Amino acid sequence: MQTVINMFGAGTDTTATTLRWGLLFMAKNPKIQDQVQEELSREIGSRKVQVEDRKNLPFTDAVIHETQRLASILPIAVPHKTSQDITFQGHFIKKGTTVYPLLTSVLYDESEWERPHSFYPAHFLDKDGKFFKREAFMPFSAGWSQDFSGESLARMELFIFFTSLLQHFRLLPPPGVSEDELDLTHNVGFTLSPSPHKLCAVSCIEQ
Repeated sequence: MQTVINMFGAGTDTTATTLRWGLLFMAKNPKIQDQVQEELSREIGSRKVQVEDRKNLPFTDAVIHETQRLASILPIAVPHKTSQDITFQGHFIKKGTTVYPLLTSVLYDESEWERPHSFYPAHFLDKDGKFFKREAFMPFSAGWSQDFSGESLARMELFIFFTSLLQHFRLLPPPGVSEDELDLTHNVGFTLSPSPHKLCAVSCIEQ
């Protein structure tokens, strides 16, 4: 019972926050939003999106992963303990020491990502446009716990909600606000959420 409570309690906030970032990034990057909606229209049409559709939506999948990477809503992972004595970047860490992995340092690592501080879905696409997941992608945690069951649930929720929203709505800045004026400053709380903002969701049917 407690495990289920933890999954839904922690998963609700993180999934909602990631979706808010995703919608903001789409309004901020209309050309990328065009590519997502073109792919959804071509592969899905008007029917409901299913989890199995992910394999046929490489660009959309890359956009979702890039949203998680750049938003980095959980910058610090849960604490771990070293299982043995280790020297890390010149520092000796004794066995049994509690350490807090800084996930942002990996998600923004300039040696791992071509454009670490920009929204760049190509980080997750190969030369043929096929999706691939990079080893440096760890938005939830590090070590054995990054494969916990909650991650699979979160990935499924993000995919279904994001694609369903983009399938039906065009995200735009509010009247009088340009894409460049949309604020990407983090709002610090339990997670790093976007600063309060307004967006317009225009029905694709009306366009």
